[in-house]
Amino acid sequence: MAVAVEVARRNVEERTGGPFGAVIVEVESGRLVSVGVNRVVEENAAFAHAEMLAFLMAGRAVKSFDLGADHLPAMQLVTSAEPCAMCLGTVPWSGVTSVVCGARDADIREIGFDEGAKPENWIDGLNARGITVTMDVLRDDAVAVLRRYAASGSIIYNSRGSSA
Repeated sequence: MAVAVEVARRNVEERTGGPFGAVIVEVESGRLVSVGVNRVVEENAAFAHAEMLAFLMAGRAVKSFDLGADHLPAMQLVTSAEPCAMCLGTVPWSGVTSVVCGARDADIREIGFDEGAKPENWIDGLNARGITVTMDVLRDDAVAVLRRYAASGSIIYNSRGSSA
């Protein structure tokens, strides 16, 4: 988690993107497979969230669209903040066996981001698919990055509100 939070912090500090970072790691060895940071505004691409880019780069690194393929070690998504609706939808398709989150949805919404409509029982939904979820890892550090971003005056995109 420290790497995910650190890349998010650097993304904010260097003004290269939003306040979110994610990594894909091998569960057993802890080996870093890929890193992603939020690049939505810079790339003019709504899908360029940290998790999505981490999935993209992991697939390229292991040469497979399925991070859960039989020939690969179990992989984990570690993200500085709870996944939004889009990133959550990608988790089961990605093949990761677990997700670790820093900041919570409420922390993200507090600074103005719209995370989309997510099921209240999203963790149960992932658990039912064999994907474990761990919350609040380095949450205070991840929230500090969110607040630093908000204080910087950078764009809080898609802050239209949500029914969730």
